Amino acid sequence: MNLVDSHSHLFLEEFADDLPEVMARAREAGVTHIFMPNIDSTTIEPMNKVCSEYAGYCFPMIGLHPTSVDGRWQEELAVVARELETHSQYVAVGEIGMDLYWDTTYEEAQREVLKQQLAWALTYNLPVVLHCREAFGQVCDLLEPYKHTPLRGIFHSFMGTKEEARRLLAFPRFLAGVNGAVTFKKSTLPEVLPAIPLERIVLETDAPYLTPVPYRGRRNESSYLKETLVRVAAVYQEPVETVARITTENALKVFGMFK
Repeated sequence: MNLVDSHSHLFLEEFADDLPEVMARAREAGVTHIFMPNIDSTTIEPMNKVCSEYAGYCFPMIGLHPTSVDGRWQEELAVVARELETHSQYVAVGEIGMDLYWDTTYEEAQREVLKQQLAWALTYNLPVVLHCREAFGQVCDLLEPYKHTPLRGIFHSFMGTKEEARRLLAFPRFLAGVNGAVTFKKSTLPEVLPAIPLERIVLETDAPYLTPVPYRGRRNESSYLKETLVRVAAVYQEPVETVARITTENALKVFGMFK
């Protein structure tokens, strides 16, 4: 039974002391691919280092995270442009999007940064990995002009309502990323997810964040993806093997790796 962790930050400092063990546990849990979204210019080097050390297992993305959009956003965006122009290892433009939870100071800048990165994704024929915190409607509005283009991607960490699920499904080449939040006691995802066909779902950890039950309170890691798998299988009333197979195929297809 194979699994794909479609969103994991194993290059962060939280894993500096035991990354080989973390990777070994992920392999033992059946994880065959780990996709790593960038945050900003400070994370490119450590991310690429990990992906180089675990080539063929870990795959890097390039993008500017919305919470890193500040007064230097044009300089940061220029770094993304340069990476796309000069390196071919990136499998997606991400993590990009909008985040209005912490601060709305740079809301307009976040829009401009997202629009530019969506355009680059089309130019380079790469999927996008979208972060939408307190900004699902805004991100969907910006995606509307791309609805009939080849643009494809993942709504990372989907925790929306049934209406938001319907809006996501209106973008035919986009999937919903589901992580440990589905296991939380107060999560509404178990009621919402059946509105989304399993063929439009991918699994993720967002490690080191959003650790699933029963490991809440600990650092998240890719091996814990199995807990999310089990909960999602229960929600869809399908065997875990079926959910593992379909979500793995979905992830590899969106990243252009399905064989």
